Amino acid sequence: MRNTNIILMGFGIMLVFLTACSNPKPEPVAVQAKSDIKYTCPMHPQIMEDHPGSCPICGMDLVKKSGQASEGSGISLNTVLQPVNGNVISSVGYVMPAQRAIATEISGDGYLDFDTRTFNNIASRFSGRIEKLYIKYAFQEIHAGQRIFDIYSPDLVTAQQDLLFVSKNSAQETGLINAARQKLLLLGMTTAQVEQVVKTGKAFYSLPVYSLYEGHVHDVAHSQMAGSTENKPATDFANNLPLSIKEGMYVEKGQTLFNVVNPHMLWAIIKIDRSQVSGLKLNQKVQISLPDMQGKIIRGKVDFIEPILQDGDKATSIRVYLDNMDHELKVNSLVKAAIQTGETDGLWIPRSALLDLGHTQLVWLKQGSLYKARQVYTGIKNDKEIQVIKGLSLADSLASNAQYLSDSESFIKTQGHE
Repeated sequence: MRNTNIILMGFGIMLVFLTACSNPKPEPVAVQAKSDIKYTCPMHPQIMEDHPGSCPICGMDLVKKSGQASEGSGISLNTVLQPVNGNVISSVGYVMPAQRAIATEISGDGYLDFDTRTFNNIASRFSGRIEKLYIKYAFQEIHAGQRIFDIYSPDLVTAQQDLLFVSKNSAQETGLINAARQKLLLLGMTTAQVEQVVKTGKAFYSLPVYSLYEGHVHDVAHSQMAGSTENKPATDFANNLPLSIKEGMYVEKGQTLFNVVNPHMLWAIIKIDRSQVSGLKLNQKVQISLPDMQGKIIRGKVDFIEPILQDGDKATSIRVYLDNMDHELKVNSLVKAAIQTGETDGLWIPRSALLDLGHTQLVWLKQGSLYKARQVYTGIKNDKEIQVIKGLSLADSLASNAQYLSDSESFIKTQGHE
């Protein structure tokens, strides 16, 4: 019995020893630490386990749920029940507006065209028949003083004969002689031609006509004659069409025969969106690039801002005058322009943070665990940022990607602001 008791006592001592060696205090700590680690299914967040395993719904491996995600699970029911057309629960990143001065520019697309300030018409000063035509094709280069055609005109022959008759029979009537000379000069004859008529006593029946202008010849279809109802494209000359004026044709007094354009002077027509017109001013620096000529940069300035909108056009046009002495630039080439407008001080946000709904622009404002839609009013834009002139403050936080939070099938209701 004593041995048994001793054994029992020894067993009891052993039990006491084991109990004494096992620290009861760390036990709850271990259990508590274990309970802090939760495992959830990526596809079914309602599944919560305190050990790794598989999702009982889809079979996916459970993953550890971070402390931040655990806090997210504390979203109240009232938050979830907010109307979805103006509130979104999301963990998308957010940004804050920045107050600073940014170098701004206005971008636009356009094309090259002839500078119509250089357009000059060659019109017939009298009726007659084209005897010889020295211009053979559209866009032919001519120079001032170059012979362009010969014409027979009964009216001009009569005027020359009047001068010869007065000079022969009334030599003392200098007033009549000078008047007859002046009439021939006004009809287009040169001083040398008039002197030759008086000297030889013979009239020109086929009178040479010389150009007063320098440039390239356009066909009559491109003339800028007032009242013309013909609306042919300005690129007809490029189609190698024959000239409308031919030898043997009769022309009327005042009829436009050709249009001479100086190819050394072009202008770029740039279309500017109406929302950016307020930043436009004359003489602002413009940098023009041509997609068809990689690396080609042309620098100029805003020379003219058109005061009206063209029919069916919702953009404003500006003109930039360009030199084309080397004929490197081609009419109708597409161009891109960047207009330097200086620096603008204001509240700026990334363009991705703004959702443009046409007449309304909005951002998603972060309020706790929610993003709420708020209407804002914008100003100048550049490639990466946009100026907000009303609706935001420096303390606001907004979603970095507004499009990501927007449902294209829902009407977004914005919240009011001061």
